[in-house]
Amino acid sequence: MSTGAPRLRPPHHRVDRRAVWWWTTRSLVVTVVLTVIPVIPALIWAPPRFWFLLATAVIGGLGLLITAVMPQWRYRVHRWEVTDTAVYTSSGWVWQEWRVAPMSRIQTVDTERGPLQRAFGLSSVTVTTASAAGPIEIAGLDHTLATEVADRLTETTQATPGDAT
Repeated sequence: MSTGAPRLRPPHHRVDRRAVWWWTTRSLVVTVVLTVIPVIPALIWAPPRFWFLLATAVIGGLGLLITAVMPQWRYRVHRWEVTDTAVYTSSGWVWQEWRVAPMSRIQTVDTERGPLQRAFGLSSVTVTTASAAGPIEIAGLDHTLATEVADRLTETTQATPGDAT
């Protein structure tokens, strides 16, 4: 392996602090939806009502516990870095993953902003490579920074020799 080849190492930058609120809001929305589902049959069928309400309490309790823990945990783990030679990411909260994508392997660079991301001023940058492991996503970046990162990646990959395969 040459000394100039990108190696797996911890990325330097954290995602934007607002990502914690974005992840919290997403988790709360999922928790509310999943908690309401067993309430509907509880309102219709009287005999098994206790079990539906118990399921509501369990789902709601677990959802709130996850909502309390997951965003902070993810913020501690999620990192990213773009250099002249590679993109580095670290992500996950239960299953954690470190990835490196050499510039010569990058095929496309996309940015995405869902409704909640827009509400928090955030964006995601997705880097698609020839890897069977799938694309690399840097989620929770400030929108302006995400645009700058996507522009830098586009310029760097266009200037990098190779066919991205």
